[in-house]
Amino acid sequence: MQLIEINKSKYDISIDLKYASNDNIIGKQIFFERKCFLHPEAADKLYKACAIAKSLKYKLKIFDAYRPHYVQETLWNFNPDPKFLSDPEKGSPHTRGVAIDLTLTDLNGIELNMGTSFDDFSEKAFHLSSEISLKSRKYRAILLSIMTLAGFDFYHNEWWHYQLFNARKYKLINKV
Repeated sequence: MQLIEINKSKYDISIDLKYASNDNIIGKQIFFERKCFLHPEAADKLYKACAIAKSLKYKLKIFDAYRPHYVQETLWNFNPDPKFLSDPEKGSPHTRGVAIDLTLTDLNGIELNMGTSFDDFSEKAFHLSSEISLKSRKYRAILLSIMTLAGFDFYHNEWWHYQLFNARKYKLINKV
């Protein structure tokens, strides 16, 4: 199966792959390809999400998309908590190319305050957390609306995580 490369110009999106930098929960680069890929179905839905965001005067910023097995394994070894990560042996929506982690920005690319950082593994990261400001809850609701209108499902424990429905029906990619 051929993954689609997501680029800034075609999708009018910002890309900041956290695992391809030192700015992540582990504090070191673990994803060496530095390219953003998605399953064709997810790429189509992302294109729709970008258009919806733009119509509301927002942009999307990607933190993670397709994740090779070795990246999933590194994350799992760092924090084997099934509330936030999938066992690499079972695979995850990311290792199937059908999940994307992202946030909202204004039209100038400034990230909006979502109440926690990406990959905050606490209950504050839950979509319905009451431990964050009302403004951050509103931004999360806007992101949720954009992504669900575009056809994505969401994960309750991570405000940034969206995936295709029935993600497990898609094949694992690049399982080593």
